[in-house]
Amino acid sequence: MSAHGTPIPMTAYASGPLTGEAHVPGDKSISHRSLILGAMAVGETKISGLLEGQDVLDTAKAMQAFGAEVTNHGGGNWSVKGVGVGGFAEPDNVIDCGNSGTGVRLIMGAMATCPITVTFTGDASLNKRPMARVTDPIALFGAQSVGRSGGRLPMTIVGAAEPTPVRYTVPMPSAQVKSAVLLAGLNVPGETVVIEKEATRDHTERMLAGFGAEISTVETEEGRVITLKGQPELKPQDITVPRDPSSAAFPVCAALLVPGSDVLIPNIGLNPTRAGLFTTLREMGADLTYENERVEGGEPMADLRAKYSPNMKGITVPPERAASMIDEYPVLSVVAANATGDTVMRGVKELRVKESDRIDAMAKGLRANGVEVEEGDDWWIVKGLGAGNVPGGATCETHLDHRIAMSFLVGGLCSQKPISVDDGGAIATSFPIFETLISGLGGKIERT
Repeated sequence: MSAHGTPIPMTAYASGPLTGEAHVPGDKSISHRSLILGAMAVGETKISGLLEGQDVLDTAKAMQAFGAEVTNHGGGNWSVKGVGVGGFAEPDNVIDCGNSGTGVRLIMGAMATCPITVTFTGDASLNKRPMARVTDPIALFGAQSVGRSGGRLPMTIVGAAEPTPVRYTVPMPSAQVKSAVLLAGLNVPGETVVIEKEATRDHTERMLAGFGAEISTVETEEGRVITLKGQPELKPQDITVPRDPSSAAFPVCAALLVPGSDVLIPNIGLNPTRAGLFTTLREMGADLTYENERVEGGEPMADLRAKYSPNMKGITVPPERAASMIDEYPVLSVVAANATGDTVMRGVKELRVKESDRIDAMAKGLRANGVEVEEGDDWWIVKGLGAGNVPGGATCETHLDHRIAMSFLVGGLCSQKPISVDDGGAIATSFPIFETLISGLGGKIERT
Protein backbone atom coordinates (compact mmCIF):
# COMPACT_ATOMS: atom_id res chain seq x y z
CA MET A 1 0.00 0.00 0.00
CA SER A 2 1.35 3.42 -0.94
CA ALA A 3 2.05 5.92 1.82
CA HIS A 4 -0.53 8.22 0.26
CA GLY A 5 -3.18 5.89 -1.12
CA THR A 6 -3.55 3.19 -3.75
CA PRO A 7 -0.28 1.48 -4.79
CA ILE A 8 1.25 2.73 -8.05
CA PRO A 9 3.14 -0.15 -9.74
CA MET A 10 5.78 0.99 -12.22
CA THR A 11 8.03 -0.71 -14.78
CA ALA A 12 11.27 0.52 -16.37
CA TYR A 13 12.41 -0.80 -19.74
CA ALA A 14 15.77 -0.86 -21.50
CA SER A 15 16.06 2.53 -23.19
CA GLY A 16 17.97 4.29 -25.92
CA PRO A 17 20.51 6.99 -25.06
CA LEU A 18 19.51 9.46 -22.34
CA THR A 19 20.32 12.98 -23.53
CA GLY A 20 19.60 16.57 -22.56
CA GLU A 21 19.45 18.50 -19.29
CA ALA A 22 17.98 17.10 -16.08
CA HIS A 23 16.66 19.83 -13.80
CA VAL A 24 16.25 18.04 -10.48
CA PRO A 25 14.29 19.47 -7.52
CA GLY A 26 15.69 21.63 -4.77
CA ASP A 27 17.73 20.06 -1.99
CA LYS A 28 15.43 18.38 0.51
CA SER A 29 17.73 18.84 3.52
CA ILE A 30 18.12 22.57 2.90
CA SER A 31 14.40 22.98 2.12
CA HIS A 32 13.38 21.51 5.50
CA ARG A 33 15.88 23.68 7.35
CA SER A 34 14.90 26.84 5.46
CA LEU A 35 11.29 26.50 6.61
CA ILE A 36 12.15 25.63 10.21
CA LEU A 37 14.75 28.36 10.73
CA GLY A 38 12.57 30.83 8.86
CA ALA A 39 9.82 30.05 11.38
CA MET A 40 12.27 30.65 14.25
CA ALA A 41 13.50 34.00 12.89
CA VAL A 42 11.92 37.41 13.48
CA GLY A 43 10.64 38.83 10.19
CA GLU A 44 10.13 37.42 6.69
CA THR A 45 12.42 34.82 5.15
CA LYS A 46 12.15 34.42 1.37
CA ILE A 47 12.96 31.05 -0.17
CA SER A 48 13.43 30.28 -3.87
CA GLY A 49 13.84 26.82 -5.37
CA LEU A 50 12.13 25.05 -2.46
CA LEU A 51 11.55 21.35 -3.04
CA GLU A 52 7.79 20.93 -3.26
CA GLY A 53 7.76 17.22 -2.47
CA GLN A 54 5.37 15.89 0.14
CA ASP A 55 8.03 15.64 2.86
CA VAL A 56 8.79 19.36 2.67
CA LEU A 57 5.13 20.34 2.29
CA ASP A 58 4.44 18.46 5.55
CA THR A 59 7.15 20.52 7.27
CA ALA A 60 5.59 23.72 5.88
CA LYS A 61 2.22 22.70 7.36
CA ALA A 62 3.87 21.99 10.69
CA MET A 63 5.48 25.45 10.81
CA GLN A 64 2.05 26.97 10.17
CA ALA A 65 0.64 24.91 13.03
CA PHE A 66 3.34 26.39 15.31
CA GLY A 67 2.20 29.91 14.42
CA ALA A 68 4.48 30.93 11.53
CA GLU A 69 2.91 32.45 8.41
CA VAL A 70 4.00 30.27 5.49
CA THR A 71 3.04 31.36 1.95
CA ASN A 72 3.51 29.61 -1.38
CA HIS A 73 4.01 32.26 -4.08
CA GLY A 74 4.32 29.70 -6.91
CA GLY A 75 7.27 28.45 -8.92
CA GLY A 76 9.17 27.21 -5.87
CA ASN A 77 9.07 30.66 -4.26
CA TRP A 78 7.92 30.70 -0.64
CA SER A 79 8.02 33.06 2.31
CA VAL A 80 7.97 32.45 6.05
CA LYS A 81 7.10 35.10 8.64
CA GLY A 82 8.69 33.73 11.78
CA VAL A 83 7.69 33.83 15.42
CA GLY A 84 11.20 34.07 16.86
CA VAL A 85 13.29 31.64 18.90
CA GLY A 86 11.10 30.17 21.64
CA GLY A 87 7.96 31.61 20.05
CA PHE A 88 6.30 28.42 18.85
CA ALA A 89 2.61 28.21 19.76
CA GLU A 90 1.05 24.92 20.83
CA PRO A 91 -0.60 23.31 17.77
CA ASP A 92 -4.32 22.66 17.83
CA ASN A 93 -3.93 19.22 16.23
CA VAL A 94 -1.52 16.32 15.79
CA ILE A 95 1.52 17.11 13.60
CA ASP A 96 1.60 14.61 10.71
CA CYS A 97 5.08 14.41 9.17
CA GLY A 98 4.08 11.87 6.51
CA ASN A 99 7.12 9.91 5.35
CA SER A 100 9.80 12.31 6.55
CA GLY A 101 12.30 11.21 9.18
CA THR A 102 14.22 14.45 8.66
CA GLY A 103 11.11 16.58 9.14
CA VAL A 104 9.88 14.92 12.32
CA ARG A 105 13.28 14.73 14.01
CA LEU A 106 14.23 18.33 13.27
CA ILE A 107 10.82 19.62 14.36
CA MET A 108 11.02 17.59 17.57
CA GLY A 109 14.32 19.32 18.32
CA ALA A 110 13.03 22.77 17.46
CA MET A 111 10.02 22.50 19.83
CA ALA A 112 11.72 20.54 22.63
CA THR A 113 12.78 23.64 24.56
CA CYS A 114 9.48 25.49 24.16
CA PRO A 115 6.84 25.14 26.93
CA ILE A 116 4.32 23.41 24.65
CA THR A 117 2.98 19.88 24.20
CA VAL A 118 2.95 18.35 20.71
CA THR A 119 1.85 14.97 19.34
CA PHE A 120 3.61 13.67 16.23
CA THR A 121 2.61 10.93 13.81
CA GLY A 122 3.47 9.84 10.28
CA ASP A 123 2.68 7.26 7.63
CA ALA A 124 3.10 3.51 8.08
CA SER A 125 6.80 3.68 7.20
CA LEU A 126 7.69 6.62 9.46
CA ASN A 127 5.78 5.12 12.39
CA LYS A 128 8.18 2.15 12.34
CA ARG A 129 11.33 4.27 12.57
CA PRO A 130 13.29 4.78 15.81
CA MET A 131 12.79 8.14 17.53
CA ALA A 132 14.72 7.44 20.74
CA ARG A 133 17.85 8.74 18.99
CA VAL A 134 16.21 12.19 19.23
CA THR A 135 14.04 11.84 22.34
CA ASP A 136 17.06 10.70 24.41
CA PRO A 137 19.14 13.86 23.85
CA ILE A 138 16.20 16.28 24.06
CA ALA A 139 15.36 14.71 27.43
CA LEU A 140 18.70 16.10 28.65
CA PHE A 141 17.29 19.60 28.03
CA GLY A 142 14.24 18.69 30.16
CA ALA A 143 11.77 17.59 27.48
CA GLN A 144 9.55 14.58 28.16
CA SER A 145 8.23 12.11 25.59
CA VAL A 146 5.71 9.27 25.54
CA GLY A 147 5.39 7.06 22.47
CA ARG A 148 4.77 3.52 21.34
CA SER A 149 7.06 0.64 22.30
CA GLY A 150 10.54 0.95 20.86
CA GLY A 151 10.33 4.74 20.89
CA ARG A 152 8.07 4.85 17.84
CA LEU A 153 5.40 7.26 16.63
CA PRO A 154 2.74 8.36 17.38
CA MET A 155 4.54 10.22 20.15
CA THR A 156 3.74 13.15 22.43
CA ILE A 157 6.52 15.50 23.53
CA VAL A 158 6.21 17.95 26.41
CA GLY A 159 8.71 20.73 25.84
CA ALA A 160 11.00 21.88 28.64
CA ALA A 161 9.65 24.97 30.44
CA GLU A 162 13.09 25.79 31.91
CA PRO A 163 15.62 24.10 29.60
CA THR A 164 19.24 23.68 30.59
CA PRO A 165 22.22 23.61 28.19
CA VAL A 166 23.60 20.26 27.09
CA ARG A 167 26.93 18.79 26.01
CA TYR A 168 26.09 15.79 23.84
CA THR A 169 28.15 13.28 21.88
CA VAL A 170 26.15 11.87 18.96
CA PRO A 171 26.39 8.05 19.30
CA MET A 172 26.01 7.37 15.56
CA PRO A 173 26.74 9.45 12.44
CA SER A 174 23.42 11.30 12.03
CA ALA A 175 22.89 14.81 10.76
CA GLN A 176 19.27 14.55 11.90
CA VAL A 177 20.21 13.92 15.54
CA LYS A 178 22.93 16.57 15.53
CA SER A 179 20.54 19.09 13.99
CA ALA A 180 17.74 18.27 16.44
CA VAL A 181 20.07 18.98 19.38
CA LEU A 182 21.30 22.23 17.85
CA LEU A 183 17.75 23.42 17.12
CA ALA A 184 16.75 22.58 20.70
CA GLY A 185 19.79 24.52 21.93
CA LEU A 186 18.59 27.71 20.25
CA ASN A 187 16.09 28.38 23.04
CA VAL A 188 18.43 27.54 25.92
CA PRO A 189 20.49 30.03 27.93
CA GLY A 190 24.22 29.40 27.72
CA GLU A 191 26.08 27.14 25.29
CA THR A 192 24.92 23.87 23.78
CA VAL A 193 27.76 21.64 22.59
CA VAL A 194 27.40 18.76 20.12
CA ILE A 195 30.28 16.39 19.42
CA GLU A 196 30.27 14.08 16.40
CA LYS A 197 32.99 11.50 15.92
CA GLU A 198 32.32 11.31 12.18
CA ALA A 199 31.44 14.40 10.16
CA THR A 200 27.89 14.47 8.78
CA ARG A 201 26.15 16.95 6.48
CA ASP A 202 26.61 20.45 7.89
CA HIS A 203 23.68 22.34 6.35
CA THR A 204 22.28 23.17 9.80
CA GLU A 205 25.53 24.76 11.00
CA ARG A 206 25.94 26.76 7.80
CA MET A 207 22.33 27.95 7.87
CA LEU A 208 22.37 28.82 11.58
CA ALA A 209 25.38 31.04 10.96
CA GLY A 210 23.59 32.63 8.00
CA PHE A 211 20.58 33.44 10.19
CA GLY A 212 22.88 35.16 12.69
CA ALA A 213 23.39 32.50 15.36
CA GLU A 214 26.74 32.41 17.15
CA ILE A 215 28.06 28.97 16.25
CA SER A 216 31.57 27.55 15.92
CA THR A 217 33.03 24.23 14.80
CA VAL A 218 36.43 22.94 15.95
CA GLU A 219 38.15 19.69 15.00
CA THR A 220 39.58 18.00 18.12
CA GLU A 221 40.73 14.56 19.27
CA GLU A 222 37.15 13.99 20.47
CA GLY A 223 35.87 14.68 16.98
CA ARG A 224 34.05 17.66 15.52
CA VAL A 225 32.95 19.93 18.39
CA ILE A 226 30.08 22.31 17.55
CA THR A 227 29.27 25.07 20.04
CA LEU A 228 26.06 27.12 19.81
CA LYS A 229 25.26 30.15 21.94
CA GLY A 230 21.61 30.05 22.92
CA GLN A 231 18.75 32.54 22.65
CA PRO A 232 19.89 34.58 19.64
CA GLU A 233 17.51 36.69 17.62
CA LEU A 234 17.63 35.00 14.24
CA LYS A 235 17.52 37.42 11.32
CA PRO A 236 15.37 36.56 8.28
CA GLN A 237 17.21 35.54 5.13
CA ASP A 238 16.80 35.30 1.37
CA ILE A 239 17.62 31.67 0.58
CA THR A 240 18.26 30.08 -2.81
CA VAL A 241 17.98 26.31 -2.39
CA PRO A 242 20.60 24.38 -4.42
CA ARG A 243 19.45 21.38 -6.46
CA ASP A 244 19.44 18.17 -4.46
CA PRO A 245 22.53 15.95 -4.90
CA SER A 246 20.53 12.96 -3.59
CA SER A 247 17.95 13.47 -6.35
CA ALA A 248 20.70 14.15 -8.92
CA ALA A 249 22.08 10.70 -8.13
CA PHE A 250 19.31 9.03 -10.14
CA PRO A 251 19.73 10.77 -13.53
CA VAL A 252 23.51 10.70 -13.03
CA CYS A 253 23.54 6.93 -12.48
CA ALA A 254 21.02 6.32 -15.25
CA ALA A 255 23.22 8.19 -17.71
CA LEU A 256 26.28 6.20 -16.65
CA LEU A 257 24.41 2.92 -17.26
CA VAL A 258 22.36 3.48 -20.44
CA PRO A 259 24.45 3.09 -23.65
CA GLY A 260 25.15 6.31 -25.55
CA SER A 261 23.92 8.66 -22.83
CA ASP A 262 25.18 12.21 -22.23
CA VAL A 263 23.22 14.17 -19.60
CA LEU A 264 23.89 17.55 -17.96
CA ILE A 265 22.46 18.06 -14.45
CA PRO A 266 22.77 21.79 -13.59
CA ASN A 267 23.13 23.62 -10.26
CA ILE A 268 23.85 20.66 -8.00
CA GLY A 269 24.92 21.25 -4.41
CA LEU A 270 28.38 19.76 -3.81
CA ASN A 271 28.68 20.27 -0.08
CA PRO A 272 31.57 17.91 0.85
CA THR A 273 29.36 16.28 3.49
CA ARG A 274 26.93 15.25 0.70
CA ALA A 275 29.05 14.49 -2.38
CA GLY A 276 30.44 11.08 -1.46
CA LEU A 277 28.53 9.24 -4.20
CA PHE A 278 30.04 11.35 -6.97
CA THR A 279 33.55 10.75 -5.60
CA THR A 280 32.83 7.02 -5.44
CA LEU A 281 31.47 6.86 -9.00
CA ARG A 282 34.56 8.59 -10.34
CA GLU A 283 36.77 6.12 -8.47
CA MET A 284 34.84 3.30 -10.19
CA GLY A 285 35.70 4.81 -13.57
CA ALA A 286 32.56 6.83 -14.27
CA ASP A 287 32.72 9.55 -16.93
CA LEU A 288 31.38 12.19 -14.53
CA THR A 289 32.70 15.73 -14.67
CA TYR A 290 32.03 18.99 -12.79
CA GLU A 291 31.43 22.11 -14.87
CA ASN A 292 30.98 25.74 -13.79
CA GLU A 293 32.07 25.15 -10.19
CA ARG A 294 31.04 27.99 -7.86
CA VAL A 295 29.81 28.92 -4.37
CA GLU A 296 26.30 30.30 -3.78
CA GLY A 297 24.82 31.07 -0.37
CA GLY A 298 27.76 29.42 1.34
CA GLU A 299 27.18 26.13 -0.50
CA PRO A 300 29.53 24.82 -3.23
CA MET A 301 27.72 24.03 -6.49
CA ALA A 302 28.48 22.79 -10.01
CA ASP A 303 26.83 21.46 -13.15
CA LEU A 304 27.36 17.70 -13.46
CA ARG A 305 27.88 15.99 -16.82
CA ALA A 306 27.40 12.21 -16.85
CA LYS A 307 28.18 10.03 -19.87
CA TYR A 308 27.73 6.31 -20.52
CA SER A 309 30.53 4.46 -18.74
CA PRO A 310 30.66 0.77 -19.73
CA ASN A 311 34.00 0.00 -18.08
CA MET A 312 33.31 0.77 -14.43
CA LYS A 313 35.00 -1.47 -11.85
CA GLY A 314 33.88 -2.55 -8.39
CA ILE A 315 35.70 -0.88 -5.50
CA THR A 316 35.76 -0.91 -1.70
CA VAL A 317 33.97 2.25 -0.55
CA PRO A 318 35.81 3.74 2.48
CA PRO A 319 33.60 3.32 5.58
CA GLU A 320 34.34 6.89 6.66
CA ARG A 321 32.64 8.11 3.47
CA ALA A 322 29.30 6.54 4.47
CA ALA A 323 27.89 9.62 6.19
CA SER A 324 28.38 11.73 3.06
CA MET A 325 26.40 9.34 0.83
CA ILE A 326 24.17 7.30 3.12
CA ASP A 327 21.04 7.93 1.03
CA GLU A 328 22.83 7.03 -2.20
CA TYR A 329 23.89 3.45 -1.40
CA PRO A 330 20.72 1.95 -2.94
CA VAL A 331 21.35 3.47 -6.37
CA LEU A 332 25.10 2.83 -6.01
CA SER A 333 24.26 -0.86 -5.62
CA VAL A 334 22.50 -0.73 -9.01
CA VAL A 335 25.61 0.82 -10.57
CA ALA A 336 27.71 -1.83 -8.80
CA ALA A 337 25.58 -4.58 -10.37
CA ASN A 338 26.54 -3.21 -13.79
CA ALA A 339 30.23 -2.78 -12.96
CA THR A 340 32.86 -5.52 -13.17
CA GLY A 341 33.89 -7.18 -9.92
CA ASP A 342 32.85 -6.72 -6.31
CA THR A 343 31.73 -3.43 -4.76
CA VAL A 344 32.19 -3.59 -1.00
CA MET A 345 30.21 -1.23 1.26
CA ARG A 346 30.96 -1.22 5.00
CA GLY A 347 30.01 0.93 7.99
CA VAL A 348 26.47 1.32 6.68
CA LYS A 349 24.27 0.02 9.53
CA GLU A 350 22.31 3.29 9.33
CA LEU A 351 20.75 1.87 6.14
CA ARG A 352 18.94 -0.68 8.30
CA VAL A 353 16.77 2.03 9.92
CA LYS A 354 15.93 4.35 7.03
CA GLU A 355 12.47 4.50 5.41
CA SER A 356 12.99 0.75 5.08
CA ASP A 357 15.82 -1.68 5.82
CA ARG A 358 17.56 -0.57 2.65
CA ILE A 359 20.24 -3.26 2.68
CA ASP A 360 17.62 -6.01 2.92
CA ALA A 361 15.32 -4.41 0.35
CA MET A 362 18.06 -3.84 -2.24
CA ALA A 363 19.67 -7.23 -1.65
CA LYS A 364 16.38 -9.08 -2.19
CA GLY A 365 15.51 -7.04 -5.27
CA LEU A 366 18.94 -7.41 -6.84
CA ARG A 367 18.96 -11.17 -6.23
CA ALA A 368 15.51 -11.45 -7.82
CA ASN A 369 16.96 -9.73 -10.89
CA GLY A 370 19.93 -12.08 -11.15
CA VAL A 371 22.62 -10.27 -9.14
CA GLU A 372 24.56 -11.96 -6.33
CA VAL A 373 24.67 -10.01 -3.04
CA GLU A 374 26.29 -10.80 0.31
CA GLU A 375 25.27 -8.90 3.44
CA GLY A 376 25.85 -8.47 7.17
CA ASP A 377 24.62 -6.15 9.89
CA ASP A 378 26.58 -3.14 8.65
CA TRP A 379 28.02 -4.23 5.32
CA TRP A 380 27.08 -5.62 1.95
CA ILE A 381 28.84 -6.69 -1.23
CA VAL A 382 27.37 -6.50 -4.73
CA LYS A 383 29.01 -8.84 -7.23
CA GLY A 384 28.98 -6.94 -10.49
CA LEU A 385 28.08 -8.61 -13.77
CA GLY A 386 29.45 -5.94 -16.12
CA ALA A 387 27.66 -3.38 -18.28
CA GLY A 388 24.35 -4.60 -19.69
CA ASN A 389 24.56 -8.06 -18.14
CA VAL A 390 21.94 -7.74 -15.39
CA PRO A 391 19.12 -10.16 -16.34
CA GLY A 392 16.23 -8.20 -14.76
CA GLY A 393 12.67 -9.40 -15.17
CA ALA A 394 11.52 -9.26 -11.53
CA THR A 395 9.16 -7.09 -9.51
CA CYS A 396 10.79 -5.52 -6.44
CA GLU A 397 9.15 -4.52 -3.15
CA THR A 398 9.73 -0.86 -2.26
CA HIS A 399 8.48 -0.93 1.36
CA LEU A 400 7.12 2.64 0.93
CA ASP A 401 10.70 3.81 0.31
CA HIS A 402 11.20 6.40 -2.43
CA ARG A 403 14.90 5.66 -2.92
CA ILE A 404 14.36 1.91 -3.25
CA ALA A 405 11.69 2.56 -5.91
CA MET A 406 13.81 4.97 -7.95
CA SER A 407 16.93 2.80 -7.69
CA PHE A 408 15.26 -0.28 -9.18
CA LEU A 409 13.63 1.82 -11.91
CA VAL A 410 17.07 3.16 -12.84
CA GLY A 411 18.23 -0.47 -13.00
CA GLY A 412 15.40 -1.35 -15.36
CA LEU A 413 16.58 1.25 -17.89
CA CYS A 414 19.65 -0.87 -18.66
CA SER A 415 18.71 -4.48 -17.73
CA GLN A 416 18.07 -7.25 -20.26
CA LYS A 417 14.44 -7.58 -19.16
CA PRO A 418 12.24 -4.87 -17.59
CA ILE A 419 12.38 -4.30 -13.83
CA SER A 420 9.19 -3.42 -11.97
CA VAL A 421 8.40 -2.03 -8.52
CA ASP A 422 5.27 -2.90 -6.57
CA ASP A 423 4.58 0.72 -5.56
CA GLY A 424 6.24 3.91 -6.77
CA GLY A 425 3.87 6.19 -4.88
CA ALA A 426 6.48 7.17 -2.29
CA ILE A 427 8.65 8.78 -5.00
CA ALA A 428 6.46 11.88 -4.64
CA THR A 429 7.88 12.50 -1.14
CA SER A 430 11.24 13.66 -2.50
CA PHE A 431 11.24 13.68 -6.33
CA PRO A 432 7.71 14.30 -7.65
CA ILE A 433 8.95 14.93 -11.22
CA PHE A 434 11.10 11.78 -11.42
CA GLU A 435 9.00 10.01 -14.05
CA THR A 436 8.62 13.01 -16.33
CA LEU A 437 12.30 13.92 -15.99
CA ILE A 438 13.52 10.45 -16.97
CA SER A 439 11.00 10.30 -19.82
CA GLY A 440 12.15 13.71 -21.05
CA LEU A 441 15.72 12.40 -21.30
CA GLY A 442 14.54 9.39 -23.34
CA GLY A 443 14.03 6.78 -20.64
CA LYS A 444 10.99 4.51 -20.59
CA ILE A 445 9.13 4.20 -17.28
CA GLU A 446 5.46 3.30 -17.25
CA ARG A 447 2.80 3.04 -14.59
CA THR A 448 1.61 -0.54 -14.84
